[in-house]
Amino acid sequence: MTSPRTIVLTGASSGIGRKAAIALAEGGATVAVVGRNPDRTRAVAEQIGGVWHVCDFDRLDDVRRLADTLLEQHPRIDVLANNAGGLVSRREVTVDGYERTVQSNHLAPFLLTRLLLPRLLESSGRVVSTSSTANLMGQVRLDDLNWSKRLWVGGWRAYGTSKLLTNMFISQLAARSDIEAFAFHPGFVATGFGGDSASMRMVNMLTNGNYGISADAGAVPLIQLAGPTTIGVPSGTYFDQLKPFGRQAPQARDTLLAEAVWDRTSQLVGLPADL
Repeated sequence: MTSPRTIVLTGASSGIGRKAAIALAEGGATVAVVGRNPDRTRAVAEQIGGVWHVCDFDRLDDVRRLADTLLEQHPRIDVLANNAGGLVSRREVTVDGYERTVQSNHLAPFLLTRLLLPRLLESSGRVVSTSSTANLMGQVRLDDLNWSKRLWVGGWRAYGTSKLLTNMFISQLAARSDIEAFAFHPGFVATGFGGDSASMRMVNMLTNGNYGISADAGAVPLIQLAGPTTIGVPSGTYFDQLKPFGRQAPQARDTLLAEAVWDRTSQLVGLPADL
């Protein structure tokens, strides 16, 4: 008898993560529900018969503890879906000394993926990361990954840059390992995303909350990419919803820069660059 697939899904306590957790569990997978809010995270896990883990991506030690727990509890991991992260309207620094957007959207999922990678490789697994079409407004500067030398402008440029970093990470992960790795833009989803952003509050007010696509629709590419089916495109591909080879900022095609980002990120999270 074939064992159920095990999927680790971060950012699973609400929005598209919650919808994907429910659908993937209904499809027969064992879902490790990872979230920041204990009550919501536990509620999703109990609803789907999964296990739950609380982790604050603003603390890299939390990520390390999460990885240790996951490796202890799950003898196989078939998919890691990096869906946690978000937009913050004011520049803030974490306890680790990094700007919150780059840490939660890039450094933390990079660290978690690297720590779980041997187990994923044992299962011929897959890594899926939630990105955004906002990567088009991103600009990576190796001398300013912490976004301390540029205007904040509501955090949107930093957010776009973090998603460009996500795409670079996925392309490098595919190039450096035998893992299947994909990034995707879920669409402009009407959820609680960017709740403290003045621009998002304005959009919500002007549209009376009727903007974007539903969380159900936004979860579709995550469900498909984390599911058991063959993807049919090269590892490292970025999807715009279900369409492969989505538009990316020009820097996404700069292999030398992506390699330098990998090396620098490894240094920041305390890992060797080589796998």
